[in-house]
Amino acid sequence: MQFGAMNFPVTPVVEEIETLAQLGFDYLELAMDPPMAHYSTIIKEKKAIVRALEGHDLGLVCHLPTFVSTADLTASIRQASIREVQRSIEVAADLGAKKVVLHPSMAGGMGAFVLDTVKTYAIDFISLMAQTAQELDLTLCLENMMPRNRIGVEPDVFEVLLGPVPGLKLTLDTGHANIGDRRGRRLKGLVDRFGDRIGHLHISDNSGKRDDHWAVGRGTVRFADLMNRLKAVGYDATMTLEVFDADRRMLVKSRALVEAMLRED
Repeated sequence: MQFGAMNFPVTPVVEEIETLAQLGFDYLELAMDPPMAHYSTIIKEKKAIVRALEGHDLGLVCHLPTFVSTADLTASIRQASIREVQRSIEVAADLGAKKVVLHPSMAGGMGAFVLDTVKTYAIDFISLMAQTAQELDLTLCLENMMPRNRIGVEPDVFEVLLGPVPGLKLTLDTGHANIGDRRGRRLKGLVDRFGDRIGHLHISDNSGKRDDHWAVGRGTVRFADLMNRLKAVGYDATMTLEVFDADRRMLVKSRALVEAMLRED
């Protein structure tokens, strides 16, 4: 298994690379969000970023912009958001990433009242991003979302989102899956039904109420069961610890707990 961690986009990317390298991670998951990791800033800092990654022998996974509205009911906002993501994919490829993570859109504002329309926009967006990723020789990994997004939450929906798009993978996010489902049925369902389509993992804990991004073991996510299921489907690729604690040592402690679970018979 390769273990990674995510940058805090308020901090310069090269500083984050130095910090995460010192913690012994295998790769950086680059959250491509402003103010410090927007694609326009990354372009300007490309040489320094690549040099830092290579100097520390760190791999790279890119997380495409989070705070955009790719299924917005206003066409101009929707198209601007799609362009932001598409340009970010191009920059990710230019940096040398081979894997990118994508949020499947959300139903915000009045979109909650016309879900069929928003879902159509979301599917069109995902298909376009998948085509772009394929052209750039990138693996696109679609992330399961929290219930408030209304799109890309339940396993049944992923039959529709993943099914018709060859090469599209699943980013399995434990924190998102756990919200409103403390018994773990959603997480279990995603692994059992799409085990062969999992291309990436986001690991964090919470109480089942919010996306807290706690360290492993602090909340109610059933990690031991998850690790057993991942071993059963043969998953052995990238796992990002999405632990957003001011004390970065919580990343290391979480990694150690996960590694211990993976070693257990």
